[in-house]
Formats: sequence, structure tokens, C-alpha cells
Amino acid sequence: MQITTEIERSIIKKFRKEIWCPFIKAVKRYELLREGDRVAVCISGGKDSFLLAKCMQELCRHGQYRFGLQFIVMDPGYAPENRRRVEENAALLGVPVRFFESDIFAVVDAAGGGSPCYLCARMRRGYLYEFAKACGCNKIALGHHFDDAVETTLLSMFYGAEIKTMMPKLRSTGHPGMELIRPLYAVRERDISAWAAYNGLSFLHCACRFTERVADKEEESKRREMKALLAQLEQTNPAAADNVFRSMHNVALECVLGWRKGGQRGTFLEEY
Repeated sequence: MQITTEIERSIIKKFRKEIWCPFIKAVKRYELLREGDRVAVCISGGKDSFLLAKCMQELCRHGQYRFGLQFIVMDPGYAPENRRRVEENAALLGVPVRFFESDIFAVVDAAGGGSPCYLCARMRRGYLYEFAKACGCNKIALGHHFDDAVETTLLSMFYGAEIKTMMPKLRSTGHPGMELIRPLYAVRERDISAWAAYNGLSFLHCACRFTERVADKEEESKRREMKALLAQLEQTNPAAADNVFRSMHNVALECVLGWRKGGQRGTFLEEY
């Protein structure tokens, strides 16, 4: 209990500037919570989702919003040692998790071919929505952070030939009445890692059974490429990642060549 209290205190005290304040800022700026919400915090077993769980707990206890929380963990076919590690970390952190099983790993394995990550992610989202809804929740909270959003923006430009980003909240198209929120949207990954190290915490990195199969292609990962690019840019311009993030809030529409929305496309020539 004492360890749990110290870990909680570190978020508010030691990492107030790096974690707590950006977390609160994102919740308010993007209007992620409303009075009476019931939020399912989705825990994968990694550092991001467990930190999210602790931040949401603290906000629920002492924040201005009155909302309910569930902490859900989908077991897609974890190895016993990985599931046990999630259970131990949840107990250590004082997070009352609810497990539910799925057959995602088996389905993805049977599908074969290419990287399984995309199919796994799509299936995972659907299972999480369904279970959260069954728990009486109207929102699911994921642990994506600042770096995820910036890397997604760069990926869309370099490999998708479009400008778009990972949004801080989304309405589900396949599950009416459900919404996805990302409360760690303004928190840097390096600060999450620092929090875990400061408290001597060790989390799952990836519990996927396919990790070893594609390990030799790890360096080819486009997201890792974006992470390395940002690190390189920040060596000469420490504000590089921050500027990419801010640019997605500061689009100069008068200087955009073309756009699309709701299936419709337009160009600057229409108003030239």
C-alpha cells in the first residue's frame, strides 16, 4: 500500500510538470470528459496504459468531473507469464482490472502473411468497444501519447501522401454511442519512461506472440523510422516535435493546396 501511495504521489509531485499538468491540459483542451461519463481504461500491460490508469484514478478522486471508471484488460492469448506480469503490476499499482478473453492471436496467426499488427489492432479495438459497452461504459480511454500523435502525422505525410494526425478523441462509427479518448495526448513518451524508471517499475513492452517472428524487420518499422527522425531533428532543434504537434492545431487554410472532408474534395482554386 505504501509503495502504491508513493507511485501515485510521484505523478502529482515529482512529475507534475511533465505528466500531471499535460494530462489535465489535454482533458480540458479537448473536452475529453463530461459529467456522468463512464470510462473504460484499456490496459495493454505497457507503461503508457498503466500510467493512464493511475492518472484517471487520481482525476476521478479529486477532479472537478464526476465520472465512473472501469479498468479492462483484453487477453488475446497471452503467454501465462505475460498475463501474470500484468496481474502483478495491476496489484502493485492498485488498479482493479477486469480481464476478458478473446481469440485475436489465434485468428491473426491463422490469417498469416505480412505483418499481423494492422489486423490485430483493428480487431482489438472492436473487442474493447464491445466489452466496455457491456460494462456500462460510454467511452474507452487508450494510452496513446504525444509522440504517437507526432509520429502518425509524419507517417501520413511521408508514406500516405496526406496530412492527418491521430485525434485526441473519436466517435465510434461501428458502435453507436461509444467514444474513444486519448488523455495522455500531450504527455511525452520520454517522461512516461522516466516515471517508470523513477519508481522501479517494469512493464510489458510487447506481449504479442508474433514479435520474435518479425524481430529481424524491426529496424524497417516506419514508426521507428519516424521516432529516429524526430530524435535527430531535436538534436539541432529541441522544439522540432513540439512544432509538429502545434502545427496540427494551426493549419493556415489560406495556404493549403487541397483538402477533403466527408467524401468531398476541394482546391484553393475554388476561392482564388
